Amino acid sequence: MAAPAALPVRHHISAAWAIPLALGAFFGFYAGFLHRTGSPVSWWDVLYGVVAGIVFTALAYGIGRIQGRLIQEVRAAAYGALAGAAVGFLHSLTGDSILSSAWLGVIVAAVTGVSSFYVFHTRGP
Repeated sequence: MAAPAALPVRHHISAAWAIPLALGAFFGFYAGFLHRTGSPVSWWDVLYGVVAGIVFTALAYGIGRIQGRLIQEVRAAAYGALAGAAVGFLHSLTGDSILSSAWLGVIVAAVTGVSSFYVFHTRGP
């Protein structure tokens, strides 16, 4: 049986954009929320959250675009570094010391890197 000559065109967002966009929106909202430190919301807080979300979205999308060309170890390290930097940055907005934020970021990066390496190694080609 032959396929129809013209299939309807579907315009939908792909997962390559949807996942980084959703994570970036959440990250930006949370960064703006933490940046206000209990005071009323100002335009600087909103701008801070938007810029943080755009940067995170760009980094996540970039890793997603090049992940197929990376070996498993480097891909896991990239995802671990992104997660660790993001969590460390958000923790630094709470007002804790930079040292505790750095340690939390390193711990999250290590756990994310090891778990993503496990997933890539067991489910990869």
